[in-house]
Amino acid sequence: MNNALKILIVCAVAAVTIATGLWLWQKQNKANLPEQIAEKVYVPVKPQPVINYNKPQAITKKRKEQYGLKKGIDIIVKSDESFKVGESTISMQEILDKIQLKSGDIIEKDIKPGNIAPNNGIEEFGIYVVHPGDNLWAIHFKFLKDYFDRKSIAVSSIADEPDSFGYSSGVGKLLKFSEKTVYIYNLKEGKLDVDINLIFPLSKIVVYNMSRIFALLDNIDYQHVNKIQFDGETIWITSEQ
Repeated sequence: MNNALKILIVCAVAAVTIATGLWLWQKQNKANLPEQIAEKVYVPVKPQPVINYNKPQAITKKRKEQYGLKKGIDIIVKSDESFKVGESTISMQEILDKIQLKSGDIIEKDIKPGNIAPNNGIEEFGIYVVHPGDNLWAIHFKFLKDYFDRKSIAVSSIADEPDSFGYSSGVGKLLKFSEKTVYIYNLKEGKLDVDINLIFPLSKIVVYNMSRIFALLDNIDYQHVNKIQFDGETIWITSEQ
């Protein structure tokens, strides 16, 4: 056996010995690591339910009962959920992102997979599905009557009409202000809209922020509703002491 072949065999044996030693060393060190960091642990994120407008759901009934509402809205969706209307399924967060962009807000998100907003940041939104012949005024009036029904206050069907001098009633002023507190979303085109005129059935929705709308309405003493003042931008709610 010549010297070159001997050297080659020695090198090969040395390489195998070194590789085996490294493998054993890594295995031993890995075994000595704390169990919780020795392996990556993947915790599956529990999927949120899809709130389905097309089919009656117990969760929809329960949420509406919590607000005491029956007809003013169709479904209530949390900000971390999705909902389905007709054939369209959309994430509520997608709508909220578009609202923020329209308002000029900067959207910041943690893009790590599986990131979930904390529970104390979850909001609820009432969704009204627009139908042919609807108008925004009538939609708001239906919501308002539904709200006062839960307080056992009957609102006349003509309460939104001007008085004999042509001045807006308190309810009328409240409805005008309400037009500025909601958003119209076009499900087919995936964008915010400015009116509810329909192109396709089940194509548009009206979105209410439940905490904001209730914060406004809870401050109203209906006995003094005609004391409400509205200048087109700001509403003042006063009551007699």
